[in-house]
Amino acid sequence: MKRLPLAGIRVLDLSRILAAPLAAQSLGDLGAEVIKVERPGKGDESRHWGPPFLKDRDGNDTRESPMYLSANRNKRSLTIDIARPEGQRLVHQLAAQCDVLIENYKVGDLQRYGLDYESIRKTNPKIVYCSVTGYGQTGPYAKRPGYDTVFQAMGGLMSVTGLPDGVPGGGPMKTGPSISDFIAGQYATTGVIAALYERETFSGEGQHIDIALLDCTIAAQAHYVATYLTTGIVPQRRGTEGNGGLPSQAFECADRSIVVICGSEAQYKSFCEVLRHPELAGDPRFSTNAKRLAHRADLASAFNALTRTWQSDELLAQLEAAGVPGGPIYTYPEMFADAQVAQRELTFEAEHVQGGAVKFLGNPIKFTGMETRPPVAPPTLGQHTDEVLRDVLQLGESDIAALRAAGVI
Repeated sequence: MKRLPLAGIRVLDLSRILAAPLAAQSLGDLGAEVIKVERPGKGDESRHWGPPFLKDRDGNDTRESPMYLSANRNKRSLTIDIARPEGQRLVHQLAAQCDVLIENYKVGDLQRYGLDYESIRKTNPKIVYCSVTGYGQTGPYAKRPGYDTVFQAMGGLMSVTGLPDGVPGGGPMKTGPSISDFIAGQYATTGVIAALYERETFSGEGQHIDIALLDCTIAAQAHYVATYLTTGIVPQRRGTEGNGGLPSQAFECADRSIVVICGSEAQYKSFCEVLRHPELAGDPRFSTNAKRLAHRADLASAFNALTRTWQSDELLAQLEAAGVPGGPIYTYPEMFADAQVAQRELTFEAEHVQGGAVKFLGNPIKFTGMETRPPVAPPTLGQHTDEVLRDVLQLGESDIAALRAAGVI
């Protein structure tokens, strides 16, 4: 069995909240050793973003939030007060033993502590240093704080998400999950891996990666943005309607709604046949995709009137047999009960120090012929402080005790 791709890579994670921790977590999923540095006594702010909180073995609330748990598996946590010179020295000593450093402090904050890229680079010229911020290291907004919803708004994503104006509930809408954070985390992961490849293959040196949530939110809207840039047409909110062939949207059945996507003329004709109204394929309003786009309201009305006469499972079975893409609109319990999702093993159970056996979301990337490493539950605050200082920096017990007594760790 091959080892995981990033086995042997060590990551120093100075990040908090969601986007950058997700990037560090992804590197850990790929085999890297990830050391998370947190503030003594407080830790990552996201630990406290509840309720709800993880329950302990007795059913009482811990101070571990689902937000924190979602982004910190496969990490070791140690606490260091980086405002103290002794703490700064510890971070430099750890950085000297690491390949990657990930941080998401506001622009300029770490420079005050001598932990910015130029300072760390003097300690370790091979370090791949990734900064994840709201607006990036440059530009008039560089020092502004911000959170996911701000970047969904400013990045145009909310303007194309939600129901159209003029209908009940119409108006800009954010996505449910913090999608800007996730997108930025994945771009950061890609950048780090590319920089590691460049270092090992060409230059032998590290570099500073600049990731902005605003940039990443805009970049992720690739085909929507391309529509605007190439044609000048501003994409509109279409609710559940798809982005290609029509009809493609949520349709009402007798028991619940489903989604159906007709990405080709053949699929459209098959949809008409499944609904036992093949004449709709030749209807002058709907005979081509361009005409269906022009008469989208009539199209939705005509097809919803037909789908309402079907039970959802029966219609979906007929659509599958006809090769027309479709699916139910699941709640989370329904989603995880689905045989396909269960087969893909997207969740795992791990022993958490406080919660006992806890179920977590896992890594969706599947490798052929790779070793399987059981995922490790997210750490409690400072769970591995002594372990990391002893194993990575070879500090003795008396040295660790002195640092703790001085409040550095």
